[in-house]
Amino acid sequence: MIARVIVDVSTAAIDRPFDYRVPEHLEAFVQPGIRVHVPFGPRKVQGFVVGIADTTDVDTKKLKPIESVIDLEPVLTEEMLELANWLKDDTLCFYNDALQVMIPAALRATYSKIIQIRQPELVSEAFRRHLSKDHEVDFTVLEKEGLIAELKRHLDTSNAVIENRIRQKAKPKLQTVYEVIQPNAELSGNAKKQAAVLEWIQRSGKERFTLAELQQEVSVTAAVLEALVDKEILQKTRQEVYREIELLADTSVDKVVELTPVQQSVLQQIEEAQDELKSDVFLLHGITGSGKTEIYLHAIEHALALGKEAIMLVPEIALTPQMVTRFKMRFGDQVAVLHSGLSIGEKYDEWRKIHRHEVRVVVGARSAIFAPFENVGLIILDEEHESSYKQEDSPRYHAREVAKWRATYAKCPVILGSATPSIESYARAKKGVYTLLELPSRANAKELPPVDLIDMREQLKGGNRSMFSIELIDAIRNRLQKKEQIVLFLNKRGFSSFVLCRDCGTTVQCPNCDISLTYHRMGEALRCHYCGYEEQVPTQCPHCESEHIRFFGTGTQKVEEEITRLFPETRTLRMDVDTTRTKGAHERILHHFGNHQADILLGTQMIAKGLDFPDVTLVGVLNADTSLHLADFRAAEKTFQLITQVSGRAGRHEKEGHVIVQTYDPEHYALTCAQTHDYVGFYTQEMQVRKVYQYPPFYYLTHLQISHPDVLATSEYATRVADWLRERLSPTTAVIGPTASAISRIQDRYRYQCMIKYKQEPRLTETLHQLLKLARTDWEKQGVRISIDLHPSTIV
Repeated sequence: MIARVIVDVSTAAIDRPFDYRVPEHLEAFVQPGIRVHVPFGPRKVQGFVVGIADTTDVDTKKLKPIESVIDLEPVLTEEMLELANWLKDDTLCFYNDALQVMIPAALRATYSKIIQIRQPELVSEAFRRHLSKDHEVDFTVLEKEGLIAELKRHLDTSNAVIENRIRQKAKPKLQTVYEVIQPNAELSGNAKKQAAVLEWIQRSGKERFTLAELQQEVSVTAAVLEALVDKEILQKTRQEVYREIELLADTSVDKVVELTPVQQSVLQQIEEAQDELKSDVFLLHGITGSGKTEIYLHAIEHALALGKEAIMLVPEIALTPQMVTRFKMRFGDQVAVLHSGLSIGEKYDEWRKIHRHEVRVVVGARSAIFAPFENVGLIILDEEHESSYKQEDSPRYHAREVAKWRATYAKCPVILGSATPSIESYARAKKGVYTLLELPSRANAKELPPVDLIDMREQLKGGNRSMFSIELIDAIRNRLQKKEQIVLFLNKRGFSSFVLCRDCGTTVQCPNCDISLTYHRMGEALRCHYCGYEEQVPTQCPHCESEHIRFFGTGTQKVEEEITRLFPETRTLRMDVDTTRTKGAHERILHHFGNHQADILLGTQMIAKGLDFPDVTLVGVLNADTSLHLADFRAAEKTFQLITQVSGRAGRHEKEGHVIVQTYDPEHYALTCAQTHDYVGFYTQEMQVRKVYQYPPFYYLTHLQISHPDVLATSEYATRVADWLRERLSPTTAVIGPTASAISRIQDRYRYQCMIKYKQEPRLTETLHQLLKLARTDWEKQGVRISIDLHPSTIV
């Protein structure tokens, strides 16, 4: 019996299955999808079995045996193994990377080099101090303590042996459980504590219990229970338990909402696809508050009624607490949660619930798309336009594309839901590739809140240099007097700096690309990260000649200080990267705000979507221009989405809402369309711009990044890459660049990029595979690295 194994090493030279002999005593366990330990060169590594065969092209005498089996049943299903094959081709990643992304971090291997000392009395006191009771020490400890020279001497005399060990990052949580063997046992008169335990057992009727359960009613220590174990009245065992995920919100039973006729019509089309086993993709375009989540819940109920499972994706951790609470209220213990806010152990437990078929619904962020269900009946991506569905590291997959693949495999529909669908998704719906479903009004029949655009140029002319307009200050004061709540949104999407004139609102644009130029402190230059155009930073506005031209950007801490200055009695909660580093911080902040422990919630894009608080009646957008002038062809789209989404946080219930958007460019169509909640108007204008400048969805883009420790070498190899591609691709395909990346150096590596723009390029994948082969076999030895993103979500 031969096992085909992908080893846990991501390099080009070994990016293929290796054949191993299966020892007879392991034949009953080895099957596709399990993990094994195998010898590989001089070391032992973890591997995935991806196939079984009877024969091999390798000389059977040279075949190495599998050393041990990690799993008794597959961690990867047949579907996941097929998906890994598709993923490595679709994203140009290593086979091992495609497999690793599908399992929780807890199951990924960690490798350590352990030194075993045979005669500890022969080592120095400094060395002996680090030895365990088994006379072992980790190699990294000796390295840190400067004891490598001594280790070398012990290795030379065979007093030290090196052993490479593999372990997974987390293990099942175990707890001590006591089982009653003799409930009616007689005790001596002075064993009062032991008697109290037996009385509790008889009263409660429990046959198995933990010390913690007992201590809630009886004041005893573990020693009392140990005495009963010694007398064989109790038996002590170690039992596997799941780590509990704390939800601060109430998860009592949810009341089922009656759908409106429009919602019912939308749901009917989805349920028909479920019944007929169709892998249709539905684009559910519903304005904020239109009741998309209720449709999701009903569609999931239908999937469960058909005996199937459902995957519900949400784009960011900030959405998950409220979404999970709603799902737990509806489906109880049938729900598992998978998102980045959980510990490694918690994720491992949730994954095991899915793997063991103990739950039927998963709610989670991007990676939850790999939930190991085997009978999927529905996949949903809420806020489908969000860029966080795209993974920026290898494998560079988009959860939407993985969802479509899994839906085809499982013969079930996909719902892509959004108030502001991505331009590409809406274009596909308009062409009939997706089925367009629309919810044009709020479920409670309330109107969307009015949106006021405040021209910050006029504020400046009137002598107001504050980051708050007079109108916004007045509106905040008014809401505070009414004891209503306020959300203030600081638009900090992206890292690029741009130059803006505060008098006329002009930003310095690339003459070739319709993209804002990015400021580089080195050389005081403005540069286009698409075509490489460059110019010096102006001292005057090129449009109105004002000297009020400067770099744009404000931090949340500065805004919080200004709020405290203007409204000293106000309680403000800040939600940004700094305040949400600790575990559970997102949920705590939202819980406090929901309980009226603060008047103002201030935050970045993590507060823009999905949050639903009945007393929020004012939303203020402090700087709409930050994302509008990013050096990205999707800048207008992202700005429209953010403003529309954040506007939807106001007046969702009984009280009337109001939105104030501060901008230096109030005439821009992204803002005027957001003001009137006009998605179709924005889509129409944006498509005209995309067509003129040949951007998606009219053209496809592929992004290549070249890096090297030396800036000249980076530039040289980037030029070679661009020239090499031009020689091999069609004349109608444009290779743009190379130019320095927006962040030109990371971890002492300089970065250049180039772009491939095409309508049809049949040779693209084959050509890029050849390029990667060339880079990995020849150029990597020179320190060059190339990464390719076939479907980039952003190019800054």
